[in-house]
Amino acid sequence: MAETVVSADLTPQSKLPTLGTTIFSQMSALAQQYQAINLSQGFPDFDGPLYLQQRLAHHVSQGANQYAPMTGVAALRQAIAEKTTELSGYQPDAENEITVTAGATEALYAAITALVRAGDEVICFDPSYDSYAPAVALAGGEMKRLTLQPPVFAVDWQAFNQLLSPRTRLVILNTPHNPSATVWQQSDFAQLWQAIAQHEIYVLSDEVYEHICFDAAGHASVLAHPQLRQRALAVSSFGKTFHMTGWKVGYCVAPAALSAELRKVHQYLTFSVNTPAQHALADMLRHQPQHYHQLPQFYQARRDRFINALSGSRLKILPCSGTYFLLADYSAISDLDDVDFCHWLTKEVGVAAIPLSVFCAGPFPHKLIRLCFAKQDATLDAAAERLCQL
Repeated sequence: MAETVVSADLTPQSKLPTLGTTIFSQMSALAQQYQAINLSQGFPDFDGPLYLQQRLAHHVSQGANQYAPMTGVAALRQAIAEKTTELSGYQPDAENEITVTAGATEALYAAITALVRAGDEVICFDPSYDSYAPAVALAGGEMKRLTLQPPVFAVDWQAFNQLLSPRTRLVILNTPHNPSATVWQQSDFAQLWQAIAQHEIYVLSDEVYEHICFDAAGHASVLAHPQLRQRALAVSSFGKTFHMTGWKVGYCVAPAALSAELRKVHQYLTFSVNTPAQHALADMLRHQPQHYHQLPQFYQARRDRFINALSGSRLKILPCSGTYFLLADYSAISDLDDVDFCHWLTKEVGVAAIPLSVFCAGPFPHKLIRLCFAKQDATLDAAAERLCQL
């Protein structure tokens, strides 16, 4: 019998063959290489609250350094429940309906993995955050995309209804929306409910920028809609709220039955989340709630400063109702596509941005780039000075 010869160098067949390093990592690396001002990746260049840092050190010194409960530290889950009640008028059960996760990305992945089965269809709105599609693909689902058009990026609800099919399992939305900087209104949630009420469809609402909302009506959450919240998972991020993206602590609020399924994935994905950080965040929510109350004004001041500084440029700034991103139309400056333009901008002008087309699966012919204004005033002023020279 002939022996089978197996090469020692086995290359696995990729489950995500079209994916490489994310554009965010690519542009940050390029910014570092060319010493450019990095307005690409969405993270602040300033620290979070001193009180939060002090509480972290306190809990480390007091021995809160072993595994936390799988669902999250009880004090933090209770504080989240109280905050949710205050902001949305809905009081989730801290024991069964709130799960602390290793950042919002883990919550999104766990939710998609828990709900999406092989052959299921998932609807999302393009441009969309880049973590959704890979999670759907790994779960065996099929992504159906509804493209939103600039400058308003409004949902065409007739087109949405046409995407629904007997295989539709999940709708993923994001408000305030990265990258378009738009926000959903209560009327959007009413339209969504009207569309899916008679179908067995769940909703995953990515609300990580919930406190960075400049709309006069404030942030509209899926949790404030009595019917939708019975089949929805709402995901939030402490990293965005407290300028501590490196802590990677987020959470998911969902009905008990959905939370139970999410937790089955979560317990084998990360099991538990940084213990002293959870205790510190619980203290922050309880004793410094003014931080998230004042966050819209904090970031609106940065937004307005940056827009004013860019007023002398040839960039056309699109409306910004939420998140800490601005969209800029560069069509008066260059005929390059957005990816090539962002590379040129980083290398030749010294400002790193993100091309909007990378948030879309299909063609996105608009000449738009995303700029992050979660930066110190000096950073924004220096970037604007360079961009005004174009």
